[in-house]
Amino acid sequence: MVAKISLGNSIYGALAYNAEKINKEKGRLLDTNKIYNNGSASVNIHKAHEDFKRWMPTATRTEKPMVHISLNPHPDDHPTDAELTQIAREYMEKMGFGDMPFLIFKHEDIERHHVHIVALRVKTDGTCISDRNNFYRSKDICRELEKKYNLRPSEREKISPDTPIRKIDISGDIKRQVANTVKMVGMRYKFQTLGEFNAILSLYNVRAEQTDGRVNGREYHGLVYFATDDSGNVVASPFKASRLGKFASRTAIDNRFVRAKDRIDVNPTRTVVADALAQSSNKADFVARLKAARIDVLFRYTEEGRIYGVTFIDHNTMTVLNGSRLGKDYSANAFERRFNGEQTQPDMPVVIPVTDPHTPDADTSTPNDTTSSAPDGTSQTQNPTPQPAEHRSDNDMPELPGLDLFHVGPGYDAQEDAFYRAMRRKKKKGRRPKL
Repeated sequence: MVAKISLGNSIYGALAYNAEKINKEKGRLLDTNKIYNNGSASVNIHKAHEDFKRWMPTATRTEKPMVHISLNPHPDDHPTDAELTQIAREYMEKMGFGDMPFLIFKHEDIERHHVHIVALRVKTDGTCISDRNNFYRSKDICRELEKKYNLRPSEREKISPDTPIRKIDISGDIKRQVANTVKMVGMRYKFQTLGEFNAILSLYNVRAEQTDGRVNGREYHGLVYFATDDSGNVVASPFKASRLGKFASRTAIDNRFVRAKDRIDVNPTRTVVADALAQSSNKADFVARLKAARIDVLFRYTEEGRIYGVTFIDHNTMTVLNGSRLGKDYSANAFERRFNGEQTQPDMPVVIPVTDPHTPDADTSTPNDTTSSAPDGTSQTQNPTPQPAEHRSDNDMPELPGLDLFHVGPGYDAQEDAFYRAMRRKKKKGRRPKL
């Protein structure tokens, strides 16, 4: 049997999480201790929350006054509800929570039925039940209970450097899959922004979003994780980082951003990308060549189809890089000009748009950006026909052999011209008048 212990400060949140399982008929309340139980196997969240508050001391220095525990028997074990209840009570007694208020829930949302326990860890006098050596004490208690109830020994799934990362399977334990994905991605890959973190997570149908606010006058900053399908649609309720583990917290991820800065070398990735770009005939060919070299590239598009973001995921160096980190020749604007630029019309003047510093670029994407994988199947872009020489500045295009395959001339386009004029008006509008 495997036990997972999470400390927190929101009794209501833990109650709501378990009540959701009950409402979806994927769980039920087995038993309570010092909390009202009407025997219906359901829970009144507000009533239970009020009962918990009644046992809370008026003053305490404990920042995380509640504990949320899950007890997970071996998948081949099928203890009865009465046995699960007794196991949970004995576990809480041995861990020092026997006299504390708690509720025991059974979850049936996955094939392996298991129990969740929500309890206070602060006594009425303000003292807190110690969590020192919780892991080792809990492991020893689980071994005792396995022997007493003839359960199969089971251990927490170990993650090794060779453990493959797989996409989320909605028919399995989604929370465990999301936790494993976040942990393995964090252990193996280097990234410097939340956008880059989300780029690698998106390959496995996971997304992270920042949460900021105030609770009881206290400011908080956290992360919430979502399981998605291949189209980026959310397929399950979100998971707070605290429910997954310390490795998923905003502090842990921010620390990874800082450590990655001194460990990342962009040169190997840039060399491969430049070579693929020089040899490619179109975008699909470019994506396929990088895929063969174990580099995934993700393009992000506006509703009008403009490329506003590009991220490279190099599985050779285990590095995630926004295009601009490789150089301006690999930024979103550069790829927009190469892959989506309008062909120059014959006998028409070439209009060179003025580059505006506020033009949106890929590398300032937010967690709400829609990330779509670059096509890796059949190409929808035909090989461009040779065009007249372009009138560009020396700094506008990369000086790499073969890149002229993508030089398709800007030409005059009313929509494009209107876009740049609108951006210039926006810039002028923001200027403060001289006094």
